[in-house]
Formats: sequence, C-alpha cells, structure tokens
Amino acid sequence: MSAMNAFYAQSGGVTAVINASACGVIETARKHRNRIANVYAGRNGIIGALTEDMIDTNRESARTIAALRHTPGGAFGSARFKLKSIEENRAEYERLIDVFRAHDIGYFFYNGGNDSMDTAQKVSQISKNMGFPVACIGIPKTVDNDLPVTDNCPGFGSVAKYVAVSTQEAALDVASMSKTSTKVFILEVMGRHAGWIAAAGGLAGSEPGDAPHIILFPEIPFRKAAFLKRVRECVRKYDYCVIVVSEGAQYANGRFLAEAGTRDAFGHAQLGGVAPVVATMVRDNLGLKYHYAVADYLQRSARHIASATDVKQAYAVGKAAVTMALEGKSGVMPVIKRISQTPYRWKIVSAPLTRIANKEKMLPRRYISTDGFSITPACRRYLAPLIRGEDYPPYINGLPNYVTLKSVSVKKRSNTKFVV
Repeated sequence: MSAMNAFYAQSGGVTAVINASACGVIETARKHRNRIANVYAGRNGIIGALTEDMIDTNRESARTIAALRHTPGGAFGSARFKLKSIEENRAEYERLIDVFRAHDIGYFFYNGGNDSMDTAQKVSQISKNMGFPVACIGIPKTVDNDLPVTDNCPGFGSVAKYVAVSTQEAALDVASMSKTSTKVFILEVMGRHAGWIAAAGGLAGSEPGDAPHIILFPEIPFRKAAFLKRVRECVRKYDYCVIVVSEGAQYANGRFLAEAGTRDAFGHAQLGGVAPVVATMVRDNLGLKYHYAVADYLQRSARHIASATDVKQAYAVGKAAVTMALEGKSGVMPVIKRISQTPYRWKIVSAPLTRIANKEKMLPRRYISTDGFSITPACRRYLAPLIRGEDYPPYINGLPNYVTLKSVSVKKRSNTKFVV
C-alpha cells in the first residue's frame, strides 16, 4: 500500500500550546514517511479543506517545525466555523471528501474542542459511506477544560497558570495601596459555561484571607445581595477584596450577567464583558473605589508563562493522534488519564468521539466551596499539577523568538469549487 497524505487543521479559539500539538503531529508523521507522505495543514482551519487552501508543511524545515512547540497562536490559522449536520448540508462533507480524494488524504487530524470532535466523527462516518475511508482523529484543545472523558485539556494548564499568577501579583499590588486607594479589584477570565479557569484563580492564595476573596463561577447562580455582602465583609476584614469572575457568570434563570444579545459563529451567546458589570454593582451599591481587568486573549496567548506540564501534554496528544491513525483507529481522540496524584503521573489513551462530541464537562460541585465563592481542597489538588513547571521560549533582545512559517500553498487538484 502506497503512502497517503494527512490533513491537519486547527479549530476555534487558539491556545498558547496548540502549535505544540501541531509539532507533535508533523514530527511524528515525518518519522513514518512510508505511511504518511506529507502533512497538509488547512489554512484557517477546516475552511482550508473546503476551499482547497492548504499549506504544505513539507516545505518547512525540521528546525521550524520544532519551533512550533514554543510558539503561541495558531500557526496555520484557525476558524470559528461549524459544519452543519450531514442532513442539513451534505454538500460540505462531500466537498471535504472530494478534496481529500484529490490530494490522496487518508488521515484527518482535527485539533479543537467540542464542536470539532463532532465534525471529526461525522467525517469518519461519511467518508466510509462515500467509499473513501479516512482515518479521523480528534486532537483535544480548549482553554475551557470542558471536554469530557479526558482528565484535562491541553491549553488549559497554561491559562490556569497565567490566571493564578496574575491574580497573585495583582492582589499584592492592591493590598499595598488599599489603605488610601483601590479597595476592590476584579479580574475577568474566560469560561462560558464551565468555571475551570475561574477556579484556577483560587490557586493564588493558600491561607485564610489570601486573595482571591471571591470567585464567581458559571455553575453557581449569581445572587447580588449575597455577593455584595461578601465584598463588604472582605473589605472590612482585609481592607481590600480581589474577585475573579468567569465571563459566563449567570443568574438563576440562566441569563448571563454580561450577555450582549448577539451570537458568534458557533451560535453561542456573545458576552459583552462581565467585569465592568460587577464593578458597577460595587460602585453603585457600596461606593468603593475599584479597578478591573479583562484577561481576554492575553490569558490564552501567554506562551512566555506556559505550564511545562501543558506543553508536554499538548505535544503528546499530537504525537498519539498519528500513532492511533497508523494503528488503524478512526473516530477516536487521544485523552489524558491521570495515573497518580503524588507524584503526578499521566498517560495517553484513546476514547471514542461519540463519548466526547457536543458534550461539556462542568466544574464539579465538590470543587466549589459550600458558600459558592471559592475552591475546595479537592479542586486545588486537581489543579495544582497542571500549572507546574516552566517551559520558557528562547529570547532575543528581550523578546520571545517565535517562529513564522513559509506557508507555501499546496497546488489545487480538485475539479470543483466551493464557496464558504
């Protein structure tokens, strides 16, 4: 059997370590050229397959590919583009298979979150039905840490480290000025439905009275009166109050505190910024001086402070994806299994995409304190190993030396056209 090509695509919001997964895929594939002739990367994610706009990774040097491991962002371009169901738009899937067939692509590696795993599963099924079976492997990636089955998601550990460090440092700043200046500091972090990132802020403090004094989780209905009472108590007791709030904080009726009334490409509610909403409550009801910060893209792009554990795991799932495909597996995702807590040890196993696609893993209630405002020791034990270790990128003249690809396009071969 002659070697076939592979298609790799990045999907959704990128992370500080998604390129480490790409590095794992490409470097591993290059060790098996008798089975995988080349890896083509979709320019701007799955759109690159639909429009037949692919990057020839074979034109990149081994040194450049290795440098992906320490480069943030999505090196090949990502996209928030959700394929419709096969019943709604079969043409999209037929187009994918048409492009795969034209370029002898027998392997599909989709690096993304919940929706991406659904796409990989569907492509695995329809490719068989169309007589051109493609080995489809999902590669986990999401800063939200909300994919089921896997112990944790590559991308999360580095965001968790960034949020914990930022909370710790900002708290020291506020505490030093609280007597005559700012009393309340609010840090808004990502997490639409799951509070994993917000929980990571809790690692900043280890003793009673340490910041953060309040964490607002999506899983705990927001109660304004209880929140304001807690802020007032903290300021009276500690002279200041540090709050970490998830962008998905919501009222008991499910309405987000910061819902903007619009939708993104995946159909998710567009959130307008919860930190200023909370800050306004503090100002109008308590009259306290405040400052707030919105971590936004900074938290997911901060490769300079990435978790070494996260980098290793991101590379490992990329490497495992290729291994699983070469073993004949399809419709699966490499997942991280925690073997032991002390010492922290883990391994990679496979799980069917049917158990993962379109499912979300919320922060367990046992990880949230009884009053709903902080994390429990169990949560701390779960989170702590994920932020351990430093994996600094190389620096030149005081700045990280991140790589830029040649991004040479693959010559089009399909006889059909498709407009996204």
